[in-house]
Amino acid sequence: MPPTSAPGTLFVVATPIGTLADLSPRAREVLASVAVILAEDTRRTGKLLAAAGISTKLLAFHEHNESKVLPTILAKLQAGMSVALVSDAGTPLLCDPGYRLVRACRLAGLPVAAVPGPSAVTAALSVAGLPPYPFTFLGFLPPKGEARKRFLRRFAGLDHTLVVFLSPHRLSAELADCAEVLG
Repeated sequence: MPPTSAPGTLFVVATPIGTLADLSPRAREVLASVAVILAEDTRRTGKLLAAAGISTKLLAFHEHNESKVLPTILAKLQAGMSVALVSDAGTPLLCDPGYRLVRACRLAGLPVAAVPGPSAVTAALSVAGLPPYPFTFLGFLPPKGEARKRFLRRFAGLDHTLVVFLSPHRLSAELADCAEVLG
């Protein structure tokens, strides 16, 4: 979109977790119309965009460059250019970078809009066979065994569903620790 006198909007766009057909029509529209798409992994997002026929410019945005890139993004938004933030899969900000950007936009009075779609958290809750509410989302577990067990012990007494993201590289150890600490 060409710059205007009004500020641009930061769109927080959910992307498919594993099935391209899960990319919503609204997500396609937004991703095709913004000035730039912020992506944690530009190669992975590039493949998604190519499959969807979208050629919008990509800019790497991850934990290692977030603070460096933030002023540039805010300047684009203030100049009237809209920007989309995506994660590698699912809904951004849930164990992905972006919190500082959304907060900076809110503090600067810049519009922020969600483009909802796939979420691993709600997908897991819907098929787990556990009470879906209340629940506590813990994100990824600490990578080291003892730190992971200490972390889990803080939540062992809760009488509701816990949702965690597990690393495929530590899956067996993390499941064993969850079973040991949480039962």
